Amino acid sequence: MTEERPGATEAVDSVLAALADPTRRQLLDLLAAQGEATATTLSGQLPISRQAVVKHLAVLDAAGLVSGGRVGREMRYAVRPAALDATARWMASLAAHWDRRLANIKRVAEAAERDPGSPHPE
Repeated sequence: MTEERPGATEAVDSVLAALADPTRRQLLDLLAAQGEATATTLSGQLPISRQAVVKHLAVLDAAGLVSGGRVGREMRYAVRPAALDATARWMASLAAHWDRRLANIKRVAEAAERDPGSPHPE
């Protein structure tokens, strides 16, 4: 990773692993749209059982993408954007790194095209 904070790599790995599943991405979309919801409410909007929703929510919770809180007898879940924001910052940093590398390759290729006999600049 480009950032060197303790635990940052593990946090990004956890978020990316959680987001690899399309059902979990759908759950995040539903929670983002609704603000908060129960597993029962979410299972009514997806072609999976309530128990499967609970398992997916547990993965999202472990990755820091959702949080659950009790309201009476219900467990309500909501999106926690901090982990997603941190992952997006890491991805932007990685993209910027590759943009710099590609710009350097382009500069070297254009210099070689202009003057094929000269050694490439470093």
